[in-house]
Amino acid sequence: MEKLTHTECTTQLLPIRDAIEVISGKWKLQIIVSISSGNSHFREIERSIPKLSSKVLAKELKDLEANRLVKRTVFESLPVSVEYTLLPHAESLQPVIDSLRHWGTLHRKEIMGA
Repeated sequence: MEKLTHTECTTQLLPIRDAIEVISGKWKLQIIVSISSGNSHFREIERSIPKLSSKVLAKELKDLEANRLVKRTVFESLPVSVEYTLLPHAESLQPVIDSLRHWGTLHRKEIMGA
């Protein structure tokens, strides 16, 4: 592989940095997977992810909404109901999630043995 110039390297790294910034942290991808698995209400999402607090879930959902990955819909019922759905932009992450799942399985085997 040929050595890259500073500009070429930055050009390749900038989109990676942007992607990591959007999905970084312990919870965002887990929340996306939970919603894609059919958990559309706050409490369903919270219960589906062990050790995730309500406060952190609320913050992460706002971040995901700001990055156009999740849509929050409020239904004017009694009591008021809120539903979270993935936007098409989040669905484009599925190959990334699949690759991370595959790599994580291989990594676990590498570290813990067969």
